[in-house]
Amino acid sequence: MRMERPELPLPQLHAFVVLAEELHFGRAATRLGIAQPPLSQQIRRLEDKVGYALFSREPGNIGLTPAGRELLPAARHALTDLAVGLTAAREVGSGRAGRLRIGFAASLALTVLPGLLRTFRKRFPAVDLDIQEMTTTPQLAALRERTIDIGLLREPPAHDADLGFKTVLTEPFVAVLPSSHPLTAQRTVRVEQLAECPFVLLPRAVGPPLYDQITNLCTDAGFTPQVTQHAVEWQTVCALVETGLGVSLAPESIRRIRLKGVAFRGIEPGTARTRVAVAWRKNDANPLVLRLLAALKQDPPDRPQ
Repeated sequence: MRMERPELPLPQLHAFVVLAEELHFGRAATRLGIAQPPLSQQIRRLEDKVGYALFSREPGNIGLTPAGRELLPAARHALTDLAVGLTAAREVGSGRAGRLRIGFAASLALTVLPGLLRTFRKRFPAVDLDIQEMTTTPQLAALRERTIDIGLLREPPAHDADLGFKTVLTEPFVAVLPSSHPLTAQRTVRVEQLAECPFVLLPRAVGPPLYDQITNLCTDAGFTPQVTQHAVEWQTVCALVETGLGVSLAPESIRRIRLKGVAFRGIEPGTARTRVAVAWRKNDANPLVLRLLAALKQDPPDRPQ
């Protein structure tokens, strides 16, 4: 059976609830801020919609009819739900509440992400944060497909017609070595000293600019790295290095991955730096995106130690 959609104006419902609570036209009109005749008209119109009297009107005595008693809980519920909905809509519209979906590269859990989330949650505790770990290329696709709202990634594209990027951190590279490797005796490693070593790197597909930046460091040092193993996450890269399968070049923040069998050393030349950027859709009207960008601007991340 198809339910008929009620067409009950909110002022009439409000007037009905207030009169049901006061059971006095004068007091109800005062609460509503209107005169008694308009109140009486509102109630009459509502009764016409219902088809039955909602109040008994004996001289000096106003009471709810059975129909009125039946309607009262539903009317209160409707008004309460509307008030809650309006408040929620205003909170979301202003960027103080809602849901923000953030993609992040795993290595950024060692640098930008913790501080950013702490700052944002402190300022906007009502916002629901949906954090999704993914590498750079999937993040760019997810932004275009609108399955995330913000990306935190390494080496963003130089230009994108649909996406905006803001660099929030740069960091140098380090050599990642098995702790038993002879080069760990040095405080810094010249990149050309790695020429005869097998390499463990992230697949190029998950972040082409970063992969190319690392391989270019080798090319500039006079050799092409022999990549014998790939791993999607830097933690796995370090674990494979620990087993002796190869060496790697990685962003400096990877030092925070604590593995007993892995050593990190600065490299020479040490001028190359990798960029960490926040990414978003240029046409995104979600106020939470602007809130997060503002939080980054006010509290830029510290350089990794």
